[in-house]
Amino acid sequence: MADEKNNPNTESEQVAEPVTEETVVEAQDAADAAENQVDAEQLARELAEAVSEIETLKDQMLRIQADAQNVRRRAEMDVEKAHKFGIEKFVNEMLPVVDSLERAIETFGDEEAHKPMREGVEMTLNMLVSGLGKFQVEQVAPEGQPFDPELHQAMSMVDVPGAEANTVVAVMQKGYTLSGRLVRPAMVMVAKA
Repeated sequence: MADEKNNPNTESEQVAEPVTEETVVEAQDAADAAENQVDAEQLARELAEAVSEIETLKDQMLRIQADAQNVRRRAEMDVEKAHKFGIEKFVNEMLPVVDSLERAIETFGDEEAHKPMREGVEMTLNMLVSGLGKFQVEQVAPEGQPFDPELHQAMSMVDVPGAEANTVVAVMQKGYTLSGRLVRPAMVMVAKA
């Protein structure tokens, strides 16, 4: 028995704490607090993920709206160009007719016998040119103006006394524009320097 007195692990000396309602409540509160802390951390992560996803979706929405607006604007411009330049092929077919009528007027000359026919062709030419003008078809007849490579096509350069260098001295064939866009350049002769 002497060994039992010196040994602190004997049954008689071990005293169990009594389980009371307070200790149960404290243990439950501690477990709930630990669980709430884990839930709060998880909720914070989920909230951060949701906010990130919302920002990504907002960015995508703004890009889609911008793309839609660009497509709408391009479509409107295409329709406007189609209205403006839809008759370009027709104009290209009418220009040889205008050229032929101008040549016919030149061939009649000033003879009195051909005067009625000349006047009839001039009236027809004027009606055709004014009809084309209603659709923004303009003649480019640059005689006496400086040479413009965007509107004129130089056929040759000639020495002309008294004319400034790079000035159009003769128009071999008139040019035409449709709503400001070149349909056919004017064929010209340009003065040499």
